[in-house]
Amino acid sequence: MDSRELRFSRAMIFAVEEINNSSYLLPGVTLGYQVHDSCSSVPMAVKVAFQLANGQDPMFDTGEQCSGSATVTAIVGESASTPTISMLRIIGPFGIPQVSHFSTCACLSDKKQYPTFFRTIPSDQFQAAALAHLIRHFGWTWIGAVRSDSDYGNNGMAAFLQAAQEEGIYQHDLHIFSLSKVSTAQVVVAFVASGDMRNLLEEMDRLPSPPRQWIGSETWVTDPDMLRFGLCAGAIGFGIQRSVIPGLRDFLLDLSPQKVSNSPLLTEFWEGAFGCRLGIGTSTGVGVEEKVCDGSEDIQQLQAPYTDTSQLRVTNMVYKAVYAIAHAIHSIVCEERENSTVNCDKKLNRLRRVNFSRNGYQVSFDANGDPIATYELVNWQIRERGKLEFVTVGRYDASLPLDQRLDMEREITWVKNSTQVPVSVCSESCPPGTRKAIQKGKPVCCYDCIQCAEGEINCLICPEEYWPNAERDRCILKPVEFLSFHEVLGIILTACSVGGACLAIATATIFYRHRTSAIVRANNSELSFLLLFSLALCFLCSLTFIGRPSEWSCMLRHTTFGITFVLCISCVLGKTLVVLMAFRATLPGSNVMKWFGPPQQRLTVVSFTFVQALICTLWLVLSPPFPIKNPTTYKEKIILECDVGSAIGFWAVLGYIGLLALLCFVLAFLARKLPDNFNEAKFITFSMLIFCAVWITFIPAYVSSPGKFTVAVEIFAIITSSFGLFFLLFVPKCFIILFRPEKNTKKHLMEKTSNDIRFTTKAKH
Repeated sequence: MDSRELRFSRAMIFAVEEINNSSYLLPGVTLGYQVHDSCSSVPMAVKVAFQLANGQDPMFDTGEQCSGSATVTAIVGESASTPTISMLRIIGPFGIPQVSHFSTCACLSDKKQYPTFFRTIPSDQFQAAALAHLIRHFGWTWIGAVRSDSDYGNNGMAAFLQAAQEEGIYQHDLHIFSLSKVSTAQVVVAFVASGDMRNLLEEMDRLPSPPRQWIGSETWVTDPDMLRFGLCAGAIGFGIQRSVIPGLRDFLLDLSPQKVSNSPLLTEFWEGAFGCRLGIGTSTGVGVEEKVCDGSEDIQQLQAPYTDTSQLRVTNMVYKAVYAIAHAIHSIVCEERENSTVNCDKKLNRLRRVNFSRNGYQVSFDANGDPIATYELVNWQIRERGKLEFVTVGRYDASLPLDQRLDMEREITWVKNSTQVPVSVCSESCPPGTRKAIQKGKPVCCYDCIQCAEGEINCLICPEEYWPNAERDRCILKPVEFLSFHEVLGIILTACSVGGACLAIATATIFYRHRTSAIVRANNSELSFLLLFSLALCFLCSLTFIGRPSEWSCMLRHTTFGITFVLCISCVLGKTLVVLMAFRATLPGSNVMKWFGPPQQRLTVVSFTFVQALICTLWLVLSPPFPIKNPTTYKEKIILECDVGSAIGFWAVLGYIGLLALLCFVLAFLARKLPDNFNEAKFITFSMLIFCAVWITFIPAYVSSPGKFTVAVEIFAIITSSFGLFFLLFVPKCFIILFRPEKNTKKHLMEKTSNDIRFTTKAKH
């Protein structure tokens, strides 16, 4: 015997007796009842339905005067959905309402098929939605599922699949398999009736299997009899809210041998619970006489689902069903006539309008005959002495907005008594930077992780100015890079630039203080000062290449570089021409120096510089340099640089500097063997050689250097060539001025060396 079901029937009797003793509900009307056992059998349920509809059974309570036929006014039951459906097929046409306390099949909400059906327990449609919500909440995508092959199991699983799809997880991630095929699934949803689940767990107890996290439907997950299966420790599921029915426990325990013997059901329960027989003992046929109940049996000490009122859930649904019928009768269905007779409308149309509160619990029905769906999330936890108990860890209210329906109140104890949420996936989540590749012939939640291309998040390309972060889970703005004054390379180049300019200024100061000395006068002091000034500008122009590029800095850096270097080379070229012409002026009858005096020297420098200024002006007017963001050189960062605008203008500026340097080198090379003491042609030759070598090397280095190093290469070329000119043209002179003053005399400069003698001899010939 299922003593839990016996408790349901006794709760119905308790409610009927409460109503009969009530002064406000159905005063003057006495409710009668019949209790039938369907034995969890559809044929038996059909037989009982015929009996209730036809009124063939005699009235049990013959002491009262009941009007009308024996046909029942309403039916409370059944506990299972399939027998309920079978009964409704029979009693529905008679208009007899049936109010179930435990039939949860969503199919019963179809009013076209079952217009007379009501229930106080929520439909599985709501429970399925709650289970799908729970699965999404914990991130399970690969689960096993077990169902009873009945209306309850089939419709419940169908509702669950639909709810999962509505949650947005079915089409892509959720797949359901039979239990024998879920070796990799750690979570199993069981939409199974209590009896079927009991058989399944007994079989699993006999043939142990790996522990799994069970997710149960209300039917079995709150059944106290199931707690004996330790393999389900940690199970969770939604159950009807716990309730309190005042006086019920005393009523259940108020059983005397006399009351028990008057009821076949109570007799069977009593004898099974205490292992004795009421009445005279009989032989078992094997020489052993059965124990006779002697009255010492104490039901107060009995541990059975019948006596356990600590977790009243479905029992309250029975209680509410009886009261719903009573309120429907009370409203207007039963009217007391003048002759004190009672006429009852057996169709109880008022049942669907019932709305009342009992013991703090609201009772009402929607258009489908269903109540408002609220559940407790029940967890099977191991408590004192290793005993499994039901613990409420959360609540679910279907009347609330979707994101507020599930409310977790306590920590869940999972399978293996763990506090960590179990992971149940066919394939682990792909790490950032990889994509899913579906495994052929397997569900979509089974996949391999393939590396994404560089610069992609979940194999989706980031926007042009974005790049994946280190975790490769989102796109972030690329860092912007340029040659800054604050980085080491920028500091070094800035120091060299400023240092070179300071040296040029210091040298100019030395020359100015010794401007009357022989060596300064002999080396064209005006061009020397102009050359030092242009060298200082050459050093300083490299600073325009450092820092964040802007429209002005991009235009300024190339034009100042081009003009200052042409000014510098023009001065060197002027000095070279003066050296050559000065020697020719010593030849008899030569008056060439009148064409290379100071005015002509100034005009030469201005003319050469003007040509470069003109080129730069045309460049700036037609297609000037401008700042750009270069996202292609480095994929992971953006380079801020200056686009030259017109490539022709850029190379024209460099080509003109190179042409003047080459001309200066050739002339200096021709003058390299002139008398040493007043000739600086050798130094000019070496300086131009270094200058040309630097800038010839610069071209491939400039083209091949990436990002900010392109700018660094250009600055290095500017500083190196400037230092080359400075050291070769001025350091020897400064050394003589400062450390060899005895050589800084006109007599020393006019002395003839061996080179002079050889040159003079050749000239005479």
